[in-house]
Amino acid sequence: MKLNILRSIFGYNTFRPLQEACIKSVLDKKDTLLIMPTGGGKSLCYQIPALMLPGLTVVISPLISLMKDQVSQLKSLGVEAEVLNSSLSWDEYDMNKARIRSGKTKLLFCAPETLFKEDILQLLGACRIDCITIDEAHCISEWGHDFRPEYRRIKDLREQFPGAVFLAVTATATERVRQDIMSNLALKNPRELVASFNRDNLFYEVIPKHHATDQTIDFIRKFKGQSGIIYCFSRKQVDSLTQDINAGGFKALPYHAGLADDVRHKNQEAFIRDDVPIMVATIAFGMGINKPNVRFVIHHDLPKNIESYYQETGRAGRDGLPSQCLLLFSAGDAAKIKYFIDQKEDPAQKRVAQNHLNAIMAYAQSRQCRRIPLITYFGENYAVQNCGLCDNCVKPQAATANLTVPAVKFLQCVSETEERFGALHIINVLRGSEAEKVLHYGHDHCRTFGAGREWTVKQWQQLVHQLLTRNLLHKNDDYGVLSLTEGAYELLSNKCGFQGYIPEEERAPVKAVRIKHDDNYDSGLFEKLRAKRKELADKKGVPPYIIFSDKSLIDMCQRRPTTKGEFAQVFGVGEQKLERFSAIFIRVINS
Repeated sequence: MKLNILRSIFGYNTFRPLQEACIKSVLDKKDTLLIMPTGGGKSLCYQIPALMLPGLTVVISPLISLMKDQVSQLKSLGVEAEVLNSSLSWDEYDMNKARIRSGKTKLLFCAPETLFKEDILQLLGACRIDCITIDEAHCISEWGHDFRPEYRRIKDLREQFPGAVFLAVTATATERVRQDIMSNLALKNPRELVASFNRDNLFYEVIPKHHATDQTIDFIRKFKGQSGIIYCFSRKQVDSLTQDINAGGFKALPYHAGLADDVRHKNQEAFIRDDVPIMVATIAFGMGINKPNVRFVIHHDLPKNIESYYQETGRAGRDGLPSQCLLLFSAGDAAKIKYFIDQKEDPAQKRVAQNHLNAIMAYAQSRQCRRIPLITYFGENYAVQNCGLCDNCVKPQAATANLTVPAVKFLQCVSETEERFGALHIINVLRGSEAEKVLHYGHDHCRTFGAGREWTVKQWQQLVHQLLTRNLLHKNDDYGVLSLTEGAYELLSNKCGFQGYIPEEERAPVKAVRIKHDDNYDSGLFEKLRAKRKELADKKGVPPYIIFSDKSLIDMCQRRPTTKGEFAQVFGVGEQKLERFSAIFIRVINS
């Protein structure tokens, strides 16, 4: 039954990892927490059970645009789905409520603010509710990167709908956030399903930020006519960069909270419908975007934390096709974030934010495979030394040398200062600084005082990062205090040496790597199919990917179906799409 629905309605032949396990768990009415990366297929994990369970599935989401998008997609597949939120007119709102009352609706999408209105609770009280799905479930946790207090009320639905199974889904959650989700939703003996965080179609690259506008324009030249998102720290930066990109001969639109609602909506629609290929935005953009053909994501400025970075880069390549992620890194951006952290009054919030900043800084400055710090951050054991899909793995390896002497100096200084201080203080001692804190603690009398004047602060910081990643130092999460590990004592007692890369004042930019699509198809035919898809989408008033994804069009180019039976084998072609579109696209292929 599950496979039949997967094939006949959604047009897929096989499940992705964990999808079938999650669907079975929901059908068995077992509360479930599903952590699955963007593009991993989370939505099928509640859509298929909704079509198999007799009652209604309620999907709680904070994202109006995503709700609307999912309902459009489901209706195009012949699935009865409705939305209730503030974007509807009164007539649309009442009409959708009437459809829900009739019992025909299988999925209802709504925001938590809407859900807890008295009329909606009364409406749902008269229905059979079989499943309550909490999308973007990390919003319930104060330890997450996008906390929303209204999510804390969701567990109250337990009393009103005791027969409903709870399914919490999100793309990004550390172990601490996962525990918070399960606790705050009061999940009953939940099944926890965690997919790999590795997005193996994404190429990750970090380069030093020098002439950011020129670097950005040089990068997007490789993606002529293709969709991309560029994230900036501030509204002012978004407006300025959008102007520069358009002046450079590209088409881009801005998106940030300073624009009027109707302008933001218009710009987002233009991007979703492939009218404009590039969106320049603050982090306010993208959370509710289900656009699968984003081919690149650029972080023009440093994100505040790894969760945000992972989620934002995850908006590239949701269709599984090769896509690229570029981060322009500068210490100045880190200093900006640090300034805002220092303004926080709550010491606990300040510590959490500082830990987040430390983690994204470590990622940006890492010389090992990018996937190691990125994926292990979420608690997954990822130990592949060369992924072949990041700048650190494809570029010539950085020069290594015997760094035993400077490593021992640093560890000795940590020991001499009684393992009570952070990296910057140790570096100041080694460089012979007469900073007030160094003199106050009498560390100008340490044997290691001034023993490291030959290196700059930046070079010592690079060595500290290596010592931390090689587990020769431990850093206290709350205060950044460094302490020695067992491995450090072995190095100090001459039982081993330390090989590492030579710290540099500035890291040379890596020559950008262009990853290509599988080119075993006719690109001319692909463009003709894409033009037909756009024409049909515009007529129906929907985004092109509602008709077919790029992956489906590429499959058409490779298979070249000339009969309805052959067309039925194309990726993403279910019964509804076969009836509606096979003859149209076969004509384009035959021509």
